[in-house]
Order: sequence, then C-alpha cells, then structure tokens
Amino acid sequence: MTEDLTRLTAAQLAAGLRAGDYSATDVTRSHLDRIDATDAALGSFLTVTPDTALATAAEVDRKRAAGEALHPYAGVPVSVKDVVVTAGIRTTAGSKMLEDWVPPYDATVYTKIKDAGLPVLGKTNLDEFAMGSTTEHSAFGPTHNPWDTTTVPGGSSGGAAASAAAFQAPLAVGTDTGGSIRQPAAFTGTVGVKPTYGSVSRYGVVAMASSLDQVGPMGRTVADAAALHQLLAGHDAQDSTSLTDPVPDLLAAVEAGVRDGSLKGKRLGTVRQLSADDYAADVRDAFHAALALAESAGAQIVEVDMPSLAYALDAYYLIMPSEASSNLARYDGMRFGLRVEPETGPVTAETVMSATRAAGFGSEVKRRILLGTYALSAGYYDAYYGSAQKVRTLVQRDFAAAFEQVDVLVTPTAPTTALPFGSEDASDPMALYLGDAATIPANLAGIPAMSLPAGLANGMPVGFQLLAPAREDARLYEVGSAIEALVTDAAGTPVWAGVPTEYAAAGSPTTTSA
Repeated sequence: MTEDLTRLTAAQLAAGLRAGDYSATDVTRSHLDRIDATDAALGSFLTVTPDTALATAAEVDRKRAAGEALHPYAGVPVSVKDVVVTAGIRTTAGSKMLEDWVPPYDATVYTKIKDAGLPVLGKTNLDEFAMGSTTEHSAFGPTHNPWDTTTVPGGSSGGAAASAAAFQAPLAVGTDTGGSIRQPAAFTGTVGVKPTYGSVSRYGVVAMASSLDQVGPMGRTVADAAALHQLLAGHDAQDSTSLTDPVPDLLAAVEAGVRDGSLKGKRLGTVRQLSADDYAADVRDAFHAALALAESAGAQIVEVDMPSLAYALDAYYLIMPSEASSNLARYDGMRFGLRVEPETGPVTAETVMSATRAAGFGSEVKRRILLGTYALSAGYYDAYYGSAQKVRTLVQRDFAAAFEQVDVLVTPTAPTTALPFGSEDASDPMALYLGDAATIPANLAGIPAMSLPAGLANGMPVGFQLLAPAREDARLYEVGSAIEALVTDAAGTPVWAGVPTEYAAAGSPTTTSA
C-alpha cells in the first residue's frame, strides 16, 4: 500500500473503507504506527490502546465482509481526551490523583464511539483536571505543538488537538469549559467545536465545572468535526442536563455551506468588546483577511455591542473555580483516587486528606480550588459567586440581543498564535487567563462555538471563531464550512497540510499501552 492513510481526512477514510479500498485494520495500524513514530517528540497520548483499537478494527472488517449494516464512519480511528471515563482503560485526568485509576464503567460518549465501531487509539494528554490552556499543567509532562515543538498546543485539550494535527488520529474527542477545545484548535490549525450545552452527554466525564463543561469534536476539517459531533450528540437519561432535542443533520449543514452563494445575505457580527485592538497584529490581519473573503462572497459584516462581555472573564474565574472546588472535594484520600498518609503524627481524616491533596494535586489545581473555596465561603458567596451568576445572566441576554441582529458572531479564537513553552508567569496567572477572553462567553451562555483555521501568521496557525445561538449547531457548521472553503481556496491548500511530519525527540509524558 503506497498511500499514506494517516494523511487522509476522516471523510476520505470512511469513503475508502466503504468502497473496500483498504481495511479498518490497515487504517488503524497506520495510525498506531504514526503514534509510535512521533509521540516521543509530541507527547499527545497518556495511554495508547493498540490491542483494543485493532480488535475493534478486526470486528468492523468482519462485519463489513459479512455484509452487515455499519455506521458510515465505522473503522475510522479516534483519540479520546483522558478525562472521558473508559472501562478497563486507565483514566487519569492528567493528575497524580488518578494516575492508576481504571474505571469500572464507560462514559456515554465512549459507549457511542464503541457502538459505532470507531477504533479508539488511546487517551490523550491534558492540563490536570482540564485546568489550563497550554497542557503544561499535566502531571505527566507537556504536549508539544506539531507545527513547532518549542511551542505549546494550547489546552486543556492539547493532546487531542496535537493528535489530530500531527496525523496521529483523524478525529479526536475533547472537552471545553472555557475554550479548551477551541483554543488548542486555533494553536494547531485544526477544527474544534463546543456544542450547545446539554446536547452531548457529560455522563462519565470527569467534572471540572459542571455548568460549563461540554464534550465536543476535533478534526482537521469542518466536515470531519460534524461527523463526530453527530455521533456524540443526543439525549442521555443518565445526564440530568441533557437536552431532549433531536440531533440535527450536521453533515447536511456542511454540504449546504459549500454551495455557491451560501454566504450571500448572511450577517456576520463582530463584537465591539472583543475588538481587534486586543489581538496580536498578525492574528488581527488573518482574521480581517478571512472576513474580507466572507464579505466578497456576499456576507454582511455587522458590528454589535455586548457590554456584559467586559465582565465575562471575571465572572468565569469565579464560577469555574467555585464549581471545580466542589467537584474536586471527592478526591480526599478516602473516597476516590490517591491515598497518602502523613509521615508523622496521627492518621485522621483531616491529616490523610491534607497529605493526599498536597501530593495529588498540582499547583494550578490547588490555585483554583483555593479561589473557589473562598468564593463559596460564608460571608462571600453572594458577593462573589452570586454576583458572577448575575453577570452570566447579562451575558446570556446580550447574546440573545446580538443574535436578533446577526446570524453568527465572529472573533479571533485566541489573541496570539501558539506560545513558546514557559510563557506563563506563575506569579501572574491572570496574564494567561486573559487569553480566554473570546472563548469564555460561549460557555457562560451555553451556546455552540467553533474554531477553524483562518490561515497562517509567521508560519503558525490562526484560529477564526464562530458563535451561534443555542441549539443552532447546524448553523455553525453551515457558515463554518463556507468560511473554510473560502480560506482554503485563497491559500490553495488546507492549512493543516503544512504541518511538519518529522520531529526530533523532545521527551514525552509517561505513556503506557493497554
């Protein structure tokens, strides 16, 4: 076989599998070989699962040969962020607290992937408990950006994004609490989507902030993200926040977006409070170039005013750590995860809890637990957490008003391209938190949002963010596929085609096979 199967998109792989051009085993083995050749340098994976993946692929091949009905993407491999619970396969959440935890049950999204016959290549690296935006906060070492291994891939879904960008996996599952799918997608030249809150089950996903967390798809094209999104979405009785809405035909929306004239008359809103002045010049230029292409294709560009966004970042960094503090209280040395007893003194609930949490949590997790616990404490709840929830309501109202004027909102995904390692100043974490200013509002409002590549700036990818009203995920894919087509046509080739394929070993996380 001369064709490099790892360079094909998920849609191309699915078509080839259905046509019998190659087997699911061929496709899966090619991607496992790619992981084996590159992951020492990249560190995308915490656990690689060759036996599980090849067994799934062999079963797909058997069923296809027997003429059995299969999911259209059966046999197309996928990576899964290591915050998604997987029975029999360790789930660490990037933390020493869960380093050796092998769950007894599956998350709903993992069950859907298995039932559809997608071979799972392994579990990808992340910032510990999804708290971070560089993947430097993993307890098992960082992930490196495939475009330039001296830069970060973003976070917290940095491993998932890197696996897709480096051709280790055609599809990846991530989670997004304040931009943790979209910002890594921007940094790695991939497509990442945060679905409408409640449209994809959170059952079996290690929680950080339950009112903000959302599982979503990542891939190298909008169509690939749509296919995985369609598979993951749907009502789940085991998730009390799960929507009962029918899953829209997202692939049909993608097809509608690439038809001639699909952008004609579409109103794209830029947000005054997320003005280009807040972004690096090269990011600003790439964003405006993409907007100009959309305008030339018939879109109308409208500026909208959303005053509450001036306070969204502050509200998020009270709501998120408050909910994280509550969710992480279960990791106390007695109920879940690691247990560490004090070296001296009495062994009591208090001393075990103190020793366990000191040893099991990293610095960023401890920072957010402390902040959240303080915000929820007696005498401060109304002033901090309560006030932040009021701001959240204002953000939701501003989005509702904005969507009365425009079809979608557009912003740069991140204020810069991928940052060099060590850019975060431990004495000033807010410097890095400010990079989430454009992504956080979607989580506060519960609306869907997408990041797709808008081109390159000094050889590194720039992300273009689209936001749509709640439950209008299909609209996101229609406009997103149209923008993608315009940018690709202007560049001549897809952005991701320029990713380097060879890497010098840079050290990797503690990777195991299962």
